[in-house]
Amino acid sequence: MEAIFNSFLIVALGEMGDKTQLLAFVLATRFKKPWAVLAGIFVATVANHLLAATAGQWISAHLPPQYLKIGLAVTFFAFAIWILVPDKIDDDVKTYKFGAFLTTVVVFFLAEMGDKTQLATVALAARFQSVVLVTVGTTVGMMLTDGLAVFFGEKVAARISMTWMHRIAAVLFVICGVLALTSMPSS
Repeated sequence: MEAIFNSFLIVALGEMGDKTQLLAFVLATRFKKPWAVLAGIFVATVANHLLAATAGQWISAHLPPQYLKIGLAVTFFAFAIWILVPDKIDDDVKTYKFGAFLTTVVVFFLAEMGDKTQLATVALAARFQSVVLVTVGTTVGMMLTDGLAVFFGEKVAARISMTWMHRIAAVLFVICGVLALTSMPSS
């Protein structure tokens, strides 16, 4: 449960105001088919985060524990800084002939490549050494925040301070970095 909860919390907070959350909002407004967009986000997220978690578990199996501990801590500390820089998205998302679902799957999958939530998934899977639990947690976190963007984007943005959400997420990343240094075995 710890892997699912931590993965959910870090990704849910990290996704607030992220470019892929903004993309979810743009796709929902363009297509006016929120369920198709949300289904596309789900498929893209599961595929992307399953790959990322698999990479994270592979890394944890092939790096000596001391290097893994330091690498994870540095990664989480870097995410803490990165999350404080707000994302922007180009509003020129083309609505390809493939419809809301397929366009969302492709565009969202590509937008998530190298994104902080994808890289956090790699680090979380390396930390918890569980592809399935981390993928479940990160996917639920993405679906919550991107679902808010799809269905309530304008209303939620007016009520929640993205600055404070980013600050809270930064603190959580720092805590994860400290935990990576202190709780993982050294040898």
